[in-house]
Amino acid sequence: MGVSMAAAKTWVERWERQQQHYAVDREERFTVITDVVEHMTADRLRPLLLDLGCGPGSLSARLADRLPDAEIIAVDMDPLLLELGRTHHADAARYVEATIGADGWTDVVGVDRPVDAAVSTTALHYLAEPSLLDTYRSLAGLLRPGGVLVNGDHFPPADGACASVTAHLGRRLAERTNAHSSEDWQSWWAAAALDPELADLFDERRQRLSSGGGNASGHFSAAHHTELLLRSGFAHASQVWQYGDSGVLVAVKG
Repeated sequence: MGVSMAAAKTWVERWERQQQHYAVDREERFTVITDVVEHMTADRLRPLLLDLGCGPGSLSARLADRLPDAEIIAVDMDPLLLELGRTHHADAARYVEATIGADGWTDVVGVDRPVDAAVSTTALHYLAEPSLLDTYRSLAGLLRPGGVLVNGDHFPPADGACASVTAHLGRRLAERTNAHSSEDWQSWWAAAALDPELADLFDERRQRLSSGGGNASGHFSAAHHTELLLRSGFAHASQVWQYGDSGVLVAVKG
């Protein structure tokens, strides 16, 4: 059920391009997340990092480049994307298949020491609010005191009247950078489904997704995420970067 290095390279590179449709100023957001993790783990000899909803390892690879001594565990529920990451970014992380927010998901991840930093990008918005709150509580339990959660995602303004402004800023940036010139999410999956080398992984993916999980519930404001984080046992939470409705939230365990 493995995939060749050539095929993995092709599909991961195409994944990177199509994601530009959805993550406003995506590379800068990755850089900000990595800057935060580097700063918050500067005193750790071998920091343990948890990448939630890792997909094919995009963020894990960037973290590994910046923090070569870090141990990274990359978690996702999608067996196809995980296999692409294992093959193309083999040295970046240990890839684990688990459904974030499901009962016992942290046991499947199998950390053997407190986590220094948990990161995510454009993934946790798939969780409904009760699951998101449970996930934040689970992460607070996994992190060491002073450990950090860094979440990059779309956070629409709490004031709905401003939502059209932030959405417009994102569209204008995409136009200036030609971010919409490549294939989108649907066309990437449609094209990948035609690759015979990925056929077994698509079969496995269909079985996994048919058993539940991965239902998008929308996006909460940064203020609402902050409220949930503080209720979950984090001592501090704040948005540290924003462009349009794309942002990075940081929460620190007390």
